[in-house]
Amino acid sequence: MQFKHPELLYALFLLIIPIIVHLFQLRKFQKVEFTNVAFLKEAIQQTRKSSQLKKWLILCTRLLLLAALVLAFAQPFSSKKDAFKTEKETVIYLDNSFSMQAKGSQGELLKRAIQDLINNIPENDNITIITNDNTYKNTTIKAIKNDLLQLHYSSSNLSLDAALLKCKSLFSNKKGTLRNLIFISDFQSMNSIFEFKPDSLTNFNFVKLEPVNTNNIAVDSAYIFETTANTIELKTILKNSGARVDNLPISLYNDDRLIAKTSVEIETQAETTFSLPTNQIIKGKISIDEGHLEFDNSLYFNINYKEKINVLVINEDNDSFLRRIYNEEEFNYTSTSENQLNYNIIDQQNLIVLNELSAIPVALNTALKAFTNLGGFLIIIPSKNINTDSFNQFLMNYNASFSDLVSSEKRVTSINYAHPLYNNGVFEKQVSNFQYPKVNSFYNLSSSKVSAVLQFEDQKIFLGQTGNTFVFSASLNLENSSFKNSPLIVPTFYNIAKKSFKIPELYYTIGKENTFDVKTQLQQDAVLSLVNNDNNIIPKQKIFNNKIVVTTSENPSNADTYSLKNRDEIIKFVSYNYDRNESSLVYSKIKNVNGINQSSSITDVFDNIKSNTKVNELWKWFVIFALALLIVEMLILKFFK
Repeated sequence: MQFKHPELLYALFLLIIPIIVHLFQLRKFQKVEFTNVAFLKEAIQQTRKSSQLKKWLILCTRLLLLAALVLAFAQPFSSKKDAFKTEKETVIYLDNSFSMQAKGSQGELLKRAIQDLINNIPENDNITIITNDNTYKNTTIKAIKNDLLQLHYSSSNLSLDAALLKCKSLFSNKKGTLRNLIFISDFQSMNSIFEFKPDSLTNFNFVKLEPVNTNNIAVDSAYIFETTANTIELKTILKNSGARVDNLPISLYNDDRLIAKTSVEIETQAETTFSLPTNQIIKGKISIDEGHLEFDNSLYFNINYKEKINVLVINEDNDSFLRRIYNEEEFNYTSTSENQLNYNIIDQQNLIVLNELSAIPVALNTALKAFTNLGGFLIIIPSKNINTDSFNQFLMNYNASFSDLVSSEKRVTSINYAHPLYNNGVFEKQVSNFQYPKVNSFYNLSSSKVSAVLQFEDQKIFLGQTGNTFVFSASLNLENSSFKNSPLIVPTFYNIAKKSFKIPELYYTIGKENTFDVKTQLQQDAVLSLVNNDNNIIPKQKIFNNKIVVTTSENPSNADTYSLKNRDEIIKFVSYNYDRNESSLVYSKIKNVNGINQSSSITDVFDNIKSNTKVNELWKWFVIFALALLIVEMLILKFFK
């Protein structure tokens, strides 16, 4: 038993007063003489015994009566926690990821969870609720009821550890508070095991919502399989995490117009191919009719008119290998010697290749420095006999330098597989029996800011990168190197060119950082915008002389095909889709984790919290007890003889 006002218990010391009065009361008895002395003595003995018993009974009832009144005013109560002295804090994580679209026994998991929260949280209790994309801090369920009822599913999916860390950060730093953390989720994850560290200051209550059906079919991905003069072959991949389906219809739309339809038989994975016309803008959507999760039933993509990358090669050697790599279908290839170079076209290029120049004139040095500063890409291939001072004066712009020529045969044996030039499917796996190219002479490339792309067997740099500039340390002509005959040459030069101007892909994934380049000229204070129906988004953008670099991440937040506009002019279309990670309904294992109260019902969790903090007020019973004692005392005074 605890007391709301324990200081009033000191009044119990006052009970000693009636005891003292009872024990030491100085009452004077009058002597009355009777003729029959024997009868008088017997009467006195009997009266004194009954009077003493009556006085003790009255004293006890009065003492108990006063004690009951003192205890009643101290307001006693019983609870599992020190409820009156401890401030309560409640933080709730409500998972609104797409996997919460799954149906439970009472409907969609998220919608049922919202209803249970509204029904179980007292309207005026102070709470904090976070979702994957929003935070309602220090509020009441009454204030945010409408927001919760209109809560949308989010493409932003916090990991379990990140959500737990965010919840902990929302508790105050006050000491002695009673902290309740309620974690409401289906704990959907890709076979990962949730790591939890108990906290003695917090009560962790995890509500695991389970769907009644874990079947789901998703339009997983699409890519251009083959391109001919008349058609584009688009391959679509579907994935199934449930029972086998023998006949699944698939529809292909261009904007809102149905242009193709087929069906597949799917057990775990299936694919189908659609033929699209070339030289036509396609605002595509691949759609299936599947009733479990809806977010992955459609895949948006687009095909714009082909945009070519501008490549300028400044030669002092044969550039036929570059002409074969930079074909006319994808590149605007320009080749010139240094003494015939038109400096006015430099700003129009995306990639410039210095093909075995022996020296770099001052004017070219200045122009190339400005070119790379404005986002242009540069490849430097030195000749066998360079003017070292001229090259080093130029390389100073990139904090690099060449030493004197080293005439020694070296093999290029180290490939940086994690580099963006090679990590996009160039190699299926790391190889050890590769026929490595070799050089007969090379320059030592020294710089702390040059990252290695390809290295010799002694770990010296053969191809290095600093910013937008790629530097070879050896001549690539056939007399000095076998690199031109190596399988590495095509992906190396081709991917550098692709990096110099990022043409928008077939589609992008919402939530990831996506970057693409746009060829357009903006007027002063003008910006590019992504427009779809009533949505108008201004993405992050960086303006260069010959392109604009557009970067998106969380926005757009809705899957669809958007128009990229310069004022009212549509430049191209860009498609966005939700991440497919949640399509597979696999869940984390959180059973038997120490320090967690786990339940499958939100109502049970709140009932448990209420029982732990429930206050049983006892003062009313002490008042009733005092009244009962008063009645007992009155009865004793009236009827006790």
